[in-house]
Amino acid sequence: MTPNKVQTRLGELHFYDGIPTKDTLKKVYNNLDFMRGVEVFLNFIPATSIEGMRRGMASMGVSDYNEVMVFDNLMDSSPLFLTGNTDTVYASAIIDLKKNGPTVIEMPAGAGPGTVDDAFFRFVVDMGAPGPDAKKGGTYVILPPNYKGELKPTKNGMKYRGKDMTTTIDIGGKKTKVWIAQSTSYTNWMILRGFLKDGKPDAASKMWRTGLKIYPLSKAKDHKKMQFVNGSGKFFNTIHANNYKFYEELNHVLQYEPVSFLDPELRGLAAAIGIEKGKPFKPNARMTKILKDAVAVGNATARAISLRPRDKNAYLYKGKQWYTGFIGKDYQWLLDGGKGGRNLDARTLFFYSATVNTPAMALEIPGVGSNYAFDTADKNGNILHGEKSYKLVIPANVPAKDFWSVVIYDPQTRSELQVPGGSKYPSKNNKRDKLVYNKDGSVTLYFGAKLPKGAPKANWTQTVPSKAWFVLLRLYGPLQPWFDKTWSPSDIELIK
Repeated sequence: MTPNKVQTRLGELHFYDGIPTKDTLKKVYNNLDFMRGVEVFLNFIPATSIEGMRRGMASMGVSDYNEVMVFDNLMDSSPLFLTGNTDTVYASAIIDLKKNGPTVIEMPAGAGPGTVDDAFFRFVVDMGAPGPDAKKGGTYVILPPNYKGELKPTKNGMKYRGKDMTTTIDIGGKKTKVWIAQSTSYTNWMILRGFLKDGKPDAASKMWRTGLKIYPLSKAKDHKKMQFVNGSGKFFNTIHANNYKFYEELNHVLQYEPVSFLDPELRGLAAAIGIEKGKPFKPNARMTKILKDAVAVGNATARAISLRPRDKNAYLYKGKQWYTGFIGKDYQWLLDGGKGGRNLDARTLFFYSATVNTPAMALEIPGVGSNYAFDTADKNGNILHGEKSYKLVIPANVPAKDFWSVVIYDPQTRSELQVPGGSKYPSKNNKRDKLVYNKDGSVTLYFGAKLPKGAPKANWTQTVPSKAWFVLLRLYGPLQPWFDKTWSPSDIELIK
C-alpha cells in the first residue's frame, strides 16, 4: 500500500488514501515528461545522426541522386564527422527513395567496404569487399519501403558473399544481373571506401569518379550525369544537435518517413513529448523548459555510456582500457540472440560516437571488412590530456590483411582532432606513414602537444593543450589473432 507521505529523489510525495495530491501530481508529471525527453534523446540518436548526415551533405551541394561527395585527398580534420578515418577514400551519398523510387547503384570493381543504411541507421546492404559482389563490382537496386512492383529482394547476407545470387532485370532496355535490397525508410545513406595504393588516394578517387553511377530505375535511359564534390579540406557539420534542436531534427525525420519506418513503441515514445507524424511539434513553455533540461541530461548520459562505458562486456581485454563499439559482436545489439531484448546502452555507445552499421564491422569474418577498438583513457583509467605525453605500443605482426591505423579524436565532436597549426591528419597508418619500428617488429606511437624526448617524429601524433582526446584502432581485413585475442595492443601509458 502507499502511505500518505513518501520520500523520493523528487522530494516528499503526498497522497490521500493512495490518490496523489495536487503538488505531487505536478512533480510526477513534470518528471514523467522529463524522463520521456531523456529517453527520446537516447533512443533516437540513430535517426538524428542520419539526419545530421543528410543536412551536412546538403550544405555541400550533395542532395540529388547523381551527387556524390568524394574525399579525393582523404578525410582530414576539417569537417565534423563522427569518427571518420584518414585511411580510406570515402564516397558518400544520400539516396532518397521517396523522390526517386527504386534506385540503381553501379559499383566499380576493386571497392573496399561499402554499406547502405536506412534512416534509423539500420543495415540495408553491403557492397564492395564485404558485399555480394566481393570487390568484383556489379549493379545493385534499392527498393523503397512501400514498393509494390514485381522486384523482390535477393539474398545479400555475408554467407552469400561472392556467390551468384543475382536476379536478371531490365535496366534501360538491357538485361542486367542485379542484387536487390529493400529499405525500411525513404532516406538512406551510402558510404563507400576505397583503399590507398602505394600510400596514395589517387587510384581510389579515380575509381569512384569514373566507375560509380547512381540513378532512378525509372530513368535508366535518361538520367543525370554524375556530379562529384571533393570533401577534403572543407568544413561541414554532419553531427546531430545536442541541445533542444535535437527534437526538431527528429521531428523532421518522423514527418518525412512512412509510419512503417518505426514500431509503435518508439513512435509512442516520441509522441509522448509531442513529436507525431502529421501533427506540428509545438511544445508549450513548460514542456520546452523540461525538454531543454532533458536533452542536457540525455547528452551527459550518452557521453558517459559512449566514452566511459560501465558495461564490462564492452571491454576487449581483461585489465585493459580498449573497448568495442559492437557489444556482443552484434550489429543489432541484441542480448542472447534477442531473448534478452535489445541492449539499449550498447546501441547508444556506438551511435553517439560512430557511423556505419553493418554485420561486416561486428562479426568474425577473417580477412574481410573491418574491426575497431576504442580507447578513451590511459592504463590507469585517467582521461587523456592534450598537454601531457603518452605512448602506445602496437606489437609486431598486426593481424590486419589490408592495413591498420590509429586515429585520434576530439571528445566534444567525436570527430578528428583539430590541431591549430598542426597536421590535418591526426593519425598513423602502416601503409601511408613511414613509421620507425622497434627491433622486435613492434612500433611505439607517441602522443602529446610536443614531441616527447627521444621519440621519432614519424611516430608522433600531436595533441592540443587543455583538450582531451581519444583513439580508435582500426584493422581492415582483420585476421584470426585479432578475434581470438592472441594479439592485442598495449594500453596508452603516460610518459612521466
